[in-house]
Amino acid sequence: MNEGRTVAQLNRLRPIALAATKKNGDAEKLARTAARSGSRYLIVAGGDGTLNEVVNGIARSKHPPQIGIAPLGTGNDFARTLGLPLLVEENIDILRAGNTRPIDIVRVESTRARYFVNVATGGFSGVVRKKMTPEIKRNWGPLAYIRGAAAALPKLHAYKTRIVLDRDEELSTALYNVVIANGRFAAAGLPIAPDANPADGLLDVVLIPKRSTPEMALLAAAIISGEHFSNSAIIFRRAKTISVRSSPGMSFNVDGELVGRVPAVFQILPRALKFVVRQ
Repeated sequence: MNEGRTVAQLNRLRPIALAATKKNGDAEKLARTAARSGSRYLIVAGGDGTLNEVVNGIARSKHPPQIGIAPLGTGNDFARTLGLPLLVEENIDILRAGNTRPIDIVRVESTRARYFVNVATGGFSGVVRKKMTPEIKRNWGPLAYIRGAAAALPKLHAYKTRIVLDRDEELSTALYNVVIANGRFAAAGLPIAPDANPADGLLDVVLIPKRSTPEMALLAAAIISGEHFSNSAIIFRRAKTISVRSSPGMSFNVDGELVGRVPAVFQILPRALKFVVRQ
């Protein structure tokens, strides 16, 4: 959809005040200002990165506005989790109806503290992301993750990782990847945590242990169809609080944004924000 048509569609939501972002951080500032001024409804016309900024702008608000999504990003992964259409014009009636659902958000403390609603990844996925060039994304579409994984395999190294779940279970093992999921999808539609429920008060934890290169190639292929949980190598848990340490220190990417290195602590904040959903 071109810009003019997008604006025309959004104008169907009148009364509405449109505010454009020009650089990283603008959406967070605009959302914080709107919340402080008493706005009750914010529509995020963008992708997962823009949504993450808005969540961080209002997460600490005493009376945060409800959030609607007009998906304009390349991934729109949290919109997928909510079962929303991926075309703006198909969301207008949903946004106008304003039916909401309380949704969990996550607070992560690492190099800095941030909030997120979708997925945090550390380790292997960071290497894959570096290999997923714009050209690969454009030419391979949803298969870009597999293409990036294939390019990253020769450079993989394991992280000696210690994970504590709700203070009552500890896992220590060599891992390639750690996924902390509130939503189901990452990397433009990959069902990394296919059974995740962003309103159940729990985080889905997906751990990928060190394996041989051929095994990792097969596992990367299984991820795209959501069949990786049938692989006995995968470690899966659910918890409210997750603490992660590793050697060497892995970095975490949260909803597309680097938040820092371990030690990192993830905590679910149940039903913290209201999102507009289908009736």
